[in-house]
Amino acid sequence: MKRVVGISIGSSERDHKVEIDLFGQRVQIERIGTDGDMARATQLYNELDGQVDAFGVGGTDLDLRVNDRKYPFPEIYRMVSGVRKTPVVDGGGLKHTLERTVMQFVEREIGHTIAPKTCLVTSGADRYGMAVSAVQAGYQTIFGDLMFGLGLPIPLRTLCELHLIARCLLPIVTHLPFKWLYPTGEKQAEVVPKWSKHYQWASVIAGDFLYIRRHLPEQMQDKVIVTNTTTKDDVAFLRERGVETLVTTTPRLQGRSFGTNVMEATLVALSGKGRSLTTDEISEMLVQLDYGPSLERL
Repeated sequence: MKRVVGISIGSSERDHKVEIDLFGQRVQIERIGTDGDMARATQLYNELDGQVDAFGVGGTDLDLRVNDRKYPFPEIYRMVSGVRKTPVVDGGGLKHTLERTVMQFVEREIGHTIAPKTCLVTSGADRYGMAVSAVQAGYQTIFGDLMFGLGLPIPLRTLCELHLIARCLLPIVTHLPFKWLYPTGEKQAEVVPKWSKHYQWASVIAGDFLYIRRHLPEQMQDKVIVTNTTTKDDVAFLRERGVETLVTTTPRLQGRSFGTNVMEATLVALSGKGRSLTTDEISEMLVQLDYGPSLERL
């Protein structure tokens, strides 16, 4: 049996384990959170190296990838630097394949019900595939990178603006302590409504679920959420706030969707190549699995 482990610096309350059959192989998929403890995450990577078929790096990214440029997080690379045998992926391959067409999927499925065609992407640098997909699907789009990442009340309104900000700021921002940029550990459970004007302006809110949840207003009637990692509690939370439709870019497995990092690690394990996959290899496997987004009316 193949074994895939996603080690996340996020909350351990979101941990989950399943066994499924894919490509005629049995796969155990597990997510382990360390509650923001990077030293503990490093220890787990080192202890499990060579004992599992692929690692997913969760709660963070190894790199941000914007407009064919990569911006590495040195702090995160140090966390996995002791891994010698097991392939390590952060989900970037899936973000730049599967998520590149997610808004086209939304348009095919429920586009006739969405008006106006407006979309808030919480961080275009983090989910660049989603950002491009929203623009190409014809949505007027706001990118909340400066708002959600740095707390600055400055929305970005074009991909050109996003590219410029990425080139100017990401070489600096990626060297800051990661916990300054993204909720880790117990902070993932906090919800402090903010940027309500932009949430309400948008018919669709897309991006990383914890970014979306972090500042979600109490009233979200008729909104569409496009994200990936959600648990049963997350779905209940969105339902309570009035969200109409939830689209996840990764399929639900026994009641929840795993992160792109875990699902990409699963593809790596199934491939048997012992390395990360190219985007072409990922795309080919996605077609063979008939693997794509899921939509749930809440």
